[in-house]
Amino acid sequence: MSANNYSNTHEDFTRNFRNALGMFATGITVVTTRAANGAPVGLTVNSFNSVSLDPPLVLWSLSAHLPSLPVFEACEYYAINVLAEDQQDVSQLFASRVEDRFAGLEFDEGLGGAPLLRGCCARFECRNTQRYPGGDHVLFVSEVVNFDREDRPPLLFHGGAYRRLAP
Repeated sequence: MSANNYSNTHEDFTRNFRNALGMFATGITVVTTRAANGAPVGLTVNSFNSVSLDPPLVLWSLSAHLPSLPVFEACEYYAINVLAEDQQDVSQLFASRVEDRFAGLEFDEGLGGAPLLRGCCARFECRNTQRYPGGDHVLFVSEVVNFDREDRPPLLFHGGAYRRLAP
């Protein structure tokens, strides 16, 4: 095993740390809500996991430097849309700097108007219950109020690239 724990510079350490974290395969989600003015807001997130079955809680994190942070901190509800393997374009759209990520995109309305993306393998409607500072991110612990799922393979991310489950 390669032991590249420490580097000469902070930038090297950060890049190497990120590469090491990339060795953990994750699913891809798009977290969506409505801004105070009613506009839909969403972004690609791969820092999502379960916390508790009783009560049903999930966790995700958002960079403290993103302009959408105040929208997610203030909303009452948001949706966590777990992308299916054929939704790589949706992941890229919500990770981009495109101003209106919802233009031409069909979705259902969830609690509080949170957009529920179609074609996902799972969708969680969540109450925005707790937030914690976590370094350069904010951790959101969410109470799952409603959910649905389809028997579809998930879109995965590993080693800096999109992946699919083997059949």
